[in-house]
Amino acid sequence: MKNFNKLFAIAVLSVITFSCVEDDDFNLPDTAAIDIEAPANLIDISSVIGQIGQAQTGLVTFDPNNDQFIEGFVISSDEAGNYFEELIIQDAIENPTAGIKILIDNSPLFTTYAIGQRVYIKLDGLTAGLSNGVPVLGINGNGTIEKIAPALQGSVVLRDSEVFNIVPTPISGPSEFRTEKLLTLIQLPEAQFTDADLASNRTFASEPTDQFDGVRLVQTCGDFFAAPIRMETSTFSDFKALRLPEGSGSITAILQRDFRDEFFVIAINSPDDFIFDESVRCNFAIVACGTVATAGTNILLSENFETQSTGAAAMPAGWTNFQEAGTQTWEVYTASGANASLGKSVNCGSFRSGDVNTAAWLITPQFDFDAQAGEVFSFETSNSFADGSSMELLYSNDWDGTAAGVDTASWEPMSDPVIVSDSENFGNWVFSGHVSLDCVTGTGAIAFRYVGSGDPGTDGTYELDNISLSSD
Repeated sequence: MKNFNKLFAIAVLSVITFSCVEDDDFNLPDTAAIDIEAPANLIDISSVIGQIGQAQTGLVTFDPNNDQFIEGFVISSDEAGNYFEELIIQDAIENPTAGIKILIDNSPLFTTYAIGQRVYIKLDGLTAGLSNGVPVLGINGNGTIEKIAPALQGSVVLRDSEVFNIVPTPISGPSEFRTEKLLTLIQLPEAQFTDADLASNRTFASEPTDQFDGVRLVQTCGDFFAAPIRMETSTFSDFKALRLPEGSGSITAILQRDFRDEFFVIAINSPDDFIFDESVRCNFAIVACGTVATAGTNILLSENFETQSTGAAAMPAGWTNFQEAGTQTWEVYTASGANASLGKSVNCGSFRSGDVNTAAWLITPQFDFDAQAGEVFSFETSNSFADGSSMELLYSNDWDGTAAGVDTASWEPMSDPVIVSDSENFGNWVFSGHVSLDCVTGTGAIAFRYVGSGDPGTDGTYELDNISLSSD
């Protein structure tokens, strides 16, 4: 009986409590879509980003009484869990010039903001800055940008009723990544996951080594020889345990930066952003003769650059220093500091070059690979924080030996040499291994190709030395 009386009392109290609330008004933000006339005081997203760059502290707080707005179109969705408490918008439905991330302390957001929905962001009192390399908008929290409270969401993010079809910007590969394309929707028309990721039967983000994000590598057919693209997927996403799709096709994603702002990365909204044909792969001819235990006794080429003067014009006779894109080339330099005893080497890098694209070739003299047997190639590499840049080794037997002919020749990547990784300690030199070239034919040459990531602020440097070609 006592328990019954308690339950009755609670029931009566509940009725009294809820009867005191009129019209079921719980002060929730009104996020209903309505037809909105464009605010009079609109500024561009790119203008906000420009103000961030000019601010001494890196933060811009907007006047709370200016009635300033930016217009944008939603390109992110948290429906599949790959985004959380953030809304990414770009400034146009096609060919955008800028994007920005809005931090909102609310989830989910996809039920309120559809991809393609036009929104107006009221800037009054908000703070803009860079976070992990991308522009964001939120609330100033003692020098950091915090999320907009749910109570303010409806008055800050005005949701128009119009939903547009966003046209992703087609990009052939990582060489076209640019800072101005950050936080915009891009499409890689011909892309695939690397052979290594597929051979390991990897998931999007549920491997034991995945923490916070799973990083998977994507190649593009149009930029096959560039460094692979990093695709990041949250370990909280609904599709983290799905296996990576095989084959190749288009990927629609948002261009971003990694957590440390070292690389361009891409992130998808859901697995629906892949349109793959499992039976098709972008495959190119690859030189893979294997490796051997030792070099041959007949020396065809031995170069350590010690007899050369320094600079880009100081390459040995017969070598070709070709500048494909940008202003940087391979140069002979003298090591300093802890590596002073190593003498001269060659290097290439685009850090602080101002170039948005860098590609530089250093090509050996040509050799007749039919004139002897058992050719073995080797070299050593080091890096000064390679970061987003990469170096690859290529072979051609139809190059005419001229700088003008580099672009028109057929170049095949060499898969066997070991090239220093970005994670290697600064100053360490890595041996390539004794790389067999016994399977190549004709008169050919070997090229070292440096490729920048497209961000001269983070591109690093590769160093090269002790190049040797021998035969039996």
